[in-house]
Amino acid sequence: MAEPEGTVSLSRRGPIAIVTIDRPTAHNAMTAAMFRRLRHCVAELNTDPDVRVVVLTGAGDRAFCTGGDLLELLPRMVAGERDLLFPDPSQRFFSDVQVPIVAAVNGMCLAGGLEMLLGTDIRVAAQSATFGLPEVRWGLIPGGGSHVRLPQQVAWPSAMYLLLTGESVGADAALRMGLITEICPDSQVLDRAIEIAGAIARCGPVAVRTAKEIAVTALDQGPGFRLEMTLNDRVLDSGDAREGLRAFLEKRPPEYENR
Repeated sequence: MAEPEGTVSLSRRGPIAIVTIDRPTAHNAMTAAMFRRLRHCVAELNTDPDVRVVVLTGAGDRAFCTGGDLLELLPRMVAGERDLLFPDPSQRFFSDVQVPIVAAVNGMCLAGGLEMLLGTDIRVAAQSATFGLPEVRWGLIPGGGSHVRLPQQVAWPSAMYLLLTGESVGADAALRMGLITEICPDSQVLDRAIEIAGAIARCGPVAVRTAKEIAVTALDQGPGFRLEMTLNDRVLDSGDAREGLRAFLEKRPPEYENR
């Protein structure tokens, strides 16, 4: 059973490693400790010669991941802990990982959860899944690579809709955007992701890792990630960000002053 504060668990099916974000009572919102655990877990799998594919999913059927636990993380970030999630400003979720990652999205995929999704390679979603970047509603921006990755992966109007409105979209819209690979019934999401992972695992492992390495390296995302982190500091230092945090904690609409 997962610890009350949540964990990131690991299981194996032959050459397939299944990584599960495990805090279903909080919609799989992640604490700082969970982010560290995820980072270390995937880094170890990336160098394990027996692992050919990683499947990433969330515990339960209500959420893949709803991002960071704002009650813990947001006050710390506004107070100045800007490297809390990304010690290296040139990297984001899984950006230095060569092993393929297949996502099994079961439920809400929001904020940092969507930013993690953008670092995966193939994405299977439940029919009931939803996707969104709500940060601007709270005077923030999604600083986990979304401004770089999202416009590279979907059409510009779709990327801007998600980034600028804070609205969520369903699985059908996400498929039309190209944000996900396919949709399947809710009960079959993990099995389908594992099926795809098995197809990858049967291919030549050197060729598969090299194909991913070339594709990701050619995108040259590092400079964009650094720019995003630098400009995110401006947002976090703003009065709007502090008001957004207060409004979130007080469960009321924010009153922004554009400063």
